[in-house]
Amino acid sequence: MNAFNPHLVLQGLLLLLLPLAGLALDAYPNRPIRMVVPFAPGGAADQTARMVSEGLSKRLGQSVVVDNKPGGGATTGAAFVVNSPADGYTLLYTTPGPQITNPFLMKGRLPYAPNQLLPVSRIAWVPSVLVINPKVPANTVQELITYAQKNPGKIFFGSAGIGATSHLSGELFKRMAQIEITHVPYKGTGQVVQDLLSGNVQMSIDSLSVYLPYIKSGQLKALGIAMPQRSPAMPELPPVSDQIKDFDATPVNYLSVKAGTPSEIVARLNHELVATLADPVLQDRMDKLGLFPKSSTPEAMAQEIITESAKWKRVIEDSGATME
Repeated sequence: MNAFNPHLVLQGLLLLLLPLAGLALDAYPNRPIRMVVPFAPGGAADQTARMVSEGLSKRLGQSVVVDNKPGGGATTGAAFVVNSPADGYTLLYTTPGPQITNPFLMKGRLPYAPNQLLPVSRIAWVPSVLVINPKVPANTVQELITYAQKNPGKIFFGSAGIGATSHLSGELFKRMAQIEITHVPYKGTGQVVQDLLSGNVQMSIDSLSVYLPYIKSGQLKALGIAMPQRSPAMPELPPVSDQIKDFDATPVNYLSVKAGTPSEIVARLNHELVATLADPVLQDRMDKLGLFPKSSTPEAMAQEIITESAKWKRVIEDSGATME
């Protein structure tokens, strides 16, 4: 398999400009559409996908059915879409794994080429939050950094598993803060939460929507939001970047299709998804989950994939992270 070159994403996007003879835009869609979520039901991506699919169904006049296909760090679902016809009837609710991080974590063992997926639009940024056990003597990001500098290797940060966003976010924090903290991988966020509450690990950087109830109850202490902007769900919490310049560990969620999908279909999907995400009711629902709904053009999302790929490639290489 060819090595991943993120610039091929933009080259692949140009293929969308090639019209498919005989395809009429008004013929699409004429049957239900499948939106593949590469995770088990109940998680943040699944919840968001279901909200988006409802609005998209109304806009397209056809059912958009969520189909959960977990496994392989999101590669099982992505491979299913890549192996489906390029006709716009099989969509992928995409998180950083399939195109942005897994190509570097899996080191040539990806069951598809990343440029076989083409973006339709960004759906949302998913803010993470830096949380610590209240017994850690720190009330700000800088105080945590100072404590870690004085106690190298004694801060343990939990993640949902090797290669998970929570793992790579912790590695990014370690790298940019220039501190020694120890990674503890778990099998899912739920286990991290329990050990963070009990003090078996001292820190985590993961979805705000997961940790918000524990922050509000005082069981965990939030030190900063892991994106440059403040979150409407917790506007009093400053960004980590106030203390660590340019720190941003925000996962992006977006919709993609198989490369070669006709440009007219991609344009239609983009138009309807942009309109769906502009709905104030949906925006309010997503805000309450701590999300930042934000649509884009296919070209803008393709460029974001390139930028994010370069950032996380450095983090993965520096940390030595790999997915077996």
